[in-house]
Amino acid sequence: MGDYETVLLEKEEGIGTITLNRPERLNAFNAKMLVEFHQALREMEGDSKVRVLVITGAGRAFSAGADVKGFAESLQEGEGGLRAGAGSTAAVDTTPQLMRNMRKPIIASINGISLGVGFTITLACDIRIASEEARLGAIFARMGLIPEFGSTYNLARIVGIGKACELVFTARIIDATEAKEIGLVNKLVPAEELKQATREMATTIAKLPPFAVQLAKQGLYQGLDADLPTQLQFESLGLAACFRSPDHAEAVRAFIEKREPKF
Repeated sequence: MGDYETVLLEKEEGIGTITLNRPERLNAFNAKMLVEFHQALREMEGDSKVRVLVITGAGRAFSAGADVKGFAESLQEGEGGLRAGAGSTAAVDTTPQLMRNMRKPIIASINGISLGVGFTITLACDIRIASEEARLGAIFARMGLIPEFGSTYNLARIVGIGKACELVFTARIIDATEAKEIGLVNKLVPAEELKQATREMATTIAKLPPFAVQLAKQGLYQGLDADLPTQLQFESLGLAACFRSPDHAEAVRAFIEKREPKF
């Protein structure tokens, strides 16, 4: 694995984990952290042994958002916030698309506060599991900004346009219970159970045939903006590819032989 200062990478039993690692700053993003996060995503996508990816935070926060400390200095250079560092503008603009196009499912394991870009990164994940202690908010308006990181695309598709407007226009922070009620997170668990619950879901995914899971992810997201005939054609071609895959052959053999399949 590459050398990183602001994120931690782990790979075990088909599960890759990226941990945002600036706990002394509540994992707030600076330009370096954003670039390293982007690089870590690429490393995980390029590792064929990783079948599912988990993103979480070190310490008591997922991420408090952008590190505001350097905003004043960056404004003098004509760029604000996370776009002020070398390579960071490209990372801001390309990372949401990278996450959407990743073949592997991505689980956000939200262990604490998740604000600003720390909130919108979770929207770019496929599944969100939250601790009961988590707090989430699209607080951009408080800083005179608009939502970024693809959140004007993702948020309304997750919670509906009305609720998305409310969250963005009020810039309020909601608790984990409300987040679960509006469909913002898939699952809510006590803080002490978050790591285990995340691992159980990740393990379930990692044990399934990777080709079928990856193709299904592609189809589901493509279906958000496609028509029915297009998706029926995708499914037909996808199934044909699955039927010819070694994974399908192994699944059939395991079923007949009454054993666990090995993918």
